[in-house]
Amino acid sequence: MTEDKGILIRNIFYMLTYAFQELRQNNYEKIATEDFDHIHDLFAEILARGIAYQLKQGLRREYISKHETIPSLKGKLDMDGSVRNLAAKKRLLDCDYDELSVNNTFNQIVKTTAIILLKHGEVGKERKDMLKKLMLYFSDVSTIDPSCIKWSTLKFDRNSKTYRMLLFICYFVLDNLIMTTESGEYAMHAFSDEHMSRLYEKFILEYYKRHHPECKPRAAQVKWNFDMEQVYAESLEVLPIMQTDIFLEIGKRTLIIDAKYYSHSLGEHQGKLQLHSPNFYQINSYVMNYDANHTGLVDGMLLYAQTEDEGEMNYSFPHRDGNIFYVKSLDLNQKFDAIKEQLEKIIYTS
Repeated sequence: MTEDKGILIRNIFYMLTYAFQELRQNNYEKIATEDFDHIHDLFAEILARGIAYQLKQGLRREYISKHETIPSLKGKLDMDGSVRNLAAKKRLLDCDYDELSVNNTFNQIVKTTAIILLKHGEVGKERKDMLKKLMLYFSDVSTIDPSCIKWSTLKFDRNSKTYRMLLFICYFVLDNLIMTTESGEYAMHAFSDEHMSRLYEKFILEYYKRHHPECKPRAAQVKWNFDMEQVYAESLEVLPIMQTDIFLEIGKRTLIIDAKYYSHSLGEHQGKLQLHSPNFYQINSYVMNYDANHTGLVDGMLLYAQTEDEGEMNYSFPHRDGNIFYVKSLDLNQKFDAIKEQLEKIIYTS
């Protein structure tokens, strides 16, 4: 197989290269020329190449607090512990000090992910051999319980930005884990729609940022078109935030795109296939609130990842004010040049 959920696995790599510029440089280029039968085999290849590159740059080191009982002073003296040693006729000092260590959360996540991929049945022998060799450099790094990782708290600075893509791959792998109750080992879910949805949104936004900066692509918030002078502050606090996926300025018009990735793009109502109501209400709300002056120059689009069962979608709904609502699908199970062509058509037909 070369597909995962109806998507060419090579295309998933291309999508990742848009989401993370690191994959367009260093030692990742050869990945695009290889065939992968399973998504986790691809992740293992990316992780192995990423770790190899990171080792050349040096593993991240952080100061960690340590407490030791030692013959000579190091760091700060722990008076109470040292007095107890003296009372026990031990010529030792209790000391607290900070030490630079590779045994930090970033490296623990990378090592844990590599070990899990080593046990995964869909990862090829060649990739497993690569990961085994690389893990020799992680002998001083411990593993971490995936359920204890607080992903939202991970911060990347100038010295750790090279880890950003690596940890994103780790997130894709580790967030799909469940703990079995029988053997205590980890089992892995199939690659989930939730993770693919995040990648799908980021890919489309980054595609337009790279190829159409003149459209000022961005993920922006839409303000509610209320008379704010008449709204109490406590009322404003309960309003949901309208966070869009992609804003494009195309000539005099603005296009708001909401990227949607589902196993089934259409729902069934009374025996008929229909668009998911919340999705259409959502894009309508974005457009109508952003076009506060009813200029008709703001359009909205639901851009679904095309499913194998439901085929292509290409609908448009002109509003009386002049706004146009589009419902389109993007076929991810085709050559990547064809995907780019579809994205280009959105620019030139909107």
